[in-house]
Formats: sequence, C-alpha cells, structure tokens
Amino acid sequence: MRLAIIGATGSIGTQALDVASEHPERFTVVALAAGSESERFSTLRSAHPHAHAITGGSREDLVALVEASAPDLVLVASTGLVALPATLAALRGGAAVAIANKETIVAGGELVIAAAREAAARVGTSVLERLRPVDSEHSALWQCLAGEDPSSVATLWLTASGGPFRERGAAEIAMATAEEALAHPTWTMGAKITIDSASLVNKGLEVIEAHRLFAVPMAQIHIAIHPQSVVHGLVEFTGGSTKAQLGVPDMRSPIAYAMGYPERMATRVRSVNLLERGTLSFDAPDLVRFPGLRLALEAGTRGQAATGTLIAADDVAVTRFLAGEMRFGGIPALIEAALTQFAHAASPRDAADVLALDEEVRTFARSWRPSAALARGTHA
Repeated sequence: MRLAIIGATGSIGTQALDVASEHPERFTVVALAAGSESERFSTLRSAHPHAHAITGGSREDLVALVEASAPDLVLVASTGLVALPATLAALRGGAAVAIANKETIVAGGELVIAAAREAAARVGTSVLERLRPVDSEHSALWQCLAGEDPSSVATLWLTASGGPFRERGAAEIAMATAEEALAHPTWTMGAKITIDSASLVNKGLEVIEAHRLFAVPMAQIHIAIHPQSVVHGLVEFTGGSTKAQLGVPDMRSPIAYAMGYPERMATRVRSVNLLERGTLSFDAPDLVRFPGLRLALEAGTRGQAATGTLIAADDVAVTRFLAGEMRFGGIPALIEAALTQFAHAASPRDAADVLALDEEVRTFARSWRPSAALARGTHA
C-alpha cells in the first residue's frame, strides 16, 4: 500500500511511521509533509529517499503532493485547515483517508462527508472505509459499530479523562496557568490538543465529529468522564445491549486499525489487564466548570458556520493563552464572542467558503480583548 502522511513529524505522524515500519511488506511511504524543516524531517527524507517530501507547504502544495504521489492511503495528521483541500483531493482521486485532524471534519463538515460518500459509491465500499477515523474515541465507536445495523444504534458514548482540572472549581480553572493546563494526567500529546483536553473543548469537537462520521444526531451522543482512560467509547443498542472498546492509552492502536482496515494488524501495544486496573469510574461532565464544552456542543447544533467559527476561534484562543496574553478562562470567553459574531453566517458551500470564514474569524479573534481579570499573563 502506498502511504502518504501529512503532518509527518507530529505525534500522530511519527507513530504512524512507527506502525508502517513494523509492516514493511504492507506499506511503502510515497509522500511526507511537515510544517517546517527539522532534524526529524531530514531523517525521514533519508529513510524514504524516493518519497515526495515538502515542508511548510501551502494548501495548493499539499494538493499537488497528493496528486503527484498517487497514494492508496493518506494519513492526515496536520493541524488547522491547511490539509482540507488535500483531503478532498485524496478522496476524489481514489485514495482512502485516515483522518486525525478534527478541524477538517468539524469545519469542513458536509463537504468532506459528501466527498467520502461519493468515493465509497465509486469503489463499492462504506464511507468509513474511505474516511477512517484515527482519534482513539472515534476508532472505538467504529470498532463497536462493525457489523451492526445503523438503525439499531440508540446512543454513542465518548469518554474523556477529565484532564488536569477534573476536580478543580470554576474560578480556579478560569485563572489556571499554561503550565497547569499542559499537565495532562493520561495522554502525551501536542500543546494544542492538550489545552483543548484541559478545557474539554476537545470533547465537544469529538461529539461534532462523531455526529458527522457516524450520521447519529447530536442529541444521541453523550460524554462520560472516565479518568482511567481505559474505555474509549461505547455504543448502546436499541435491544438493551452496550458494546465498549477498551485499550491502554496508546495511539498506535487506533492508528494501526485505520491503516490496516479491514484487517487488524499486530502491534507492540500491550492489551489492558483489567485485574491490574481495578475500578473503572464514570461521571457526567460539568458544563458550568467547563464552559468551553458547553459552547462546543451548542455550536454542533447550529450548523456548519458555527462549527467553523468554533474551530478558528479556539485555535487562536489557545495560541494566545500559550503566548501569555490571557488566563485559561479567556479561551471560552473568546469562543463565545466569536460565535455571537459569526455563528449565524451563511453555511459554507465549498472549501473556499470554509477557508474564507476561517480567516475572517481568526482576524476577529486576534484583535479580541479579554476582560481585565482574564488579561493577566498565564505563566506562573
């Protein structure tokens, strides 16, 4: 299988290459893209001398990379919307896409799902064979839904560790520092997704993503706080049964499932030992202490302009928080201001509309000023 990776030096891209290296008979790396030149990327160029390789590529450059390398599978692990056109080009060009980029599904919305539907119809497979979720929670749901009749699904459950602020009060969370927010108790991830996990905005994005990937109404998708991070997703069925997917918190497992689908590939990931784990607990999320989650869930019910606004505003808010421009509570405050301003805009009709809205929201978010209490530096 010819494999292209967009976001090759990030956490997901690196682990995907590790998975591919365990199965050299199955994968040939034909394209690599990274946001910037680095020693890591130079090493990748040397390891894959025949692969097309670019750094700092524009949206157009990434489309050209996909078209020139003719991959069978494109793993999209970049951040933001830079890979949205390349994702659409891959689907329309006959490649399957393993998607680890929430922004593409949340902001790209029906454009991406429609392209996946058309691609599936052309090759006679399912939408999820063409557009394969990589996030651990969506992979869990995908695995639980395998072989099931979609009409028998009652509820989807996504789990969340609760992040570093699971037991803190609302006022303390709002005043938190970057150092505190980056101290995730379970997963080791990049800074952006770690902050989104701390605010639980990430979980709201995942609900929207599940809604679109699995064609299940937002009202039938729920969240459970599960600090042990053993159960990644559950599906309730109309007959009264519930299926759950369990695993250690290691992204190589869902990456391998997406890359090898419909087969399960062997990995070095160990299985869960429930006897060692002991008690597993589940609680409801608190939308008062975590207003970012509330705003994300509300955006998911308001259409594609709202979800596109959410993505852009959150990205700028996290960047400004990490830069020391505002306290943690500034993140949901900025998101709310942006949604008030842009959520009622016309729904994007194509990729150009999605990208235009994204830039408009980002311009607003960069100039937005937090309240005096939230404007203090975030670093201790």
